[in-house]
Amino acid sequence: MNKGVWHTFRQGVFAINKFMAYLSAVLIVVCALVLMYEVMTRYVIHYSNDWVIEASVFMLIAATFMAAAHTQKDRAHVGIELLDEIMAPKWKRYRLLFGDVLSFLFCLLITVLTWKYFYQAYTEGWDSGSTWAPKLWIPYSLMAFGMTLLNLQFVIQIVDGVRGTGE
Repeated sequence: MNKGVWHTFRQGVFAINKFMAYLSAVLIVVCALVLMYEVMTRYVIHYSNDWVIEASVFMLIAATFMAAAHTQKDRAHVGIELLDEIMAPKWKRYRLLFGDVLSFLFCLLITVLTWKYFYQAYTEGWDSGSTWAPKLWIPYSLMAFGMTLLNLQFVIQIVDGVRGTGE
């Protein structure tokens, strides 16, 4: 594999993941503001908004799935530190590689399913069934895109683990 192409690919994925992490942070702030708006309008001026909860759920779905790859890059997900303490340091690389391969396979299945649901929701016009009735392809597309980024991050970690690099 051409080292320059691999380095460019890695850096490109890292840049996208970093941007998605910032976008996710903005979405969480916007979600909090929207929910505060709902509280104020519902309890101060006694006006109900039927779109707020669904919009907030969509934003939180986007924030969760789109930031997952950046979180995985830093290995900031929940981990079992006990294994680090009881295993010899030379085995850490293999343990991480084994975990990355298993996680990649699981996430690949979820990615395929979310792309399938996105396609079905888009082609069949699925909506949420509420009075606002937003299209369900929106959260499914955000989930599928975020899971795709997470899979790309796992590919990078697996290749780096096999090569024994981490740049």
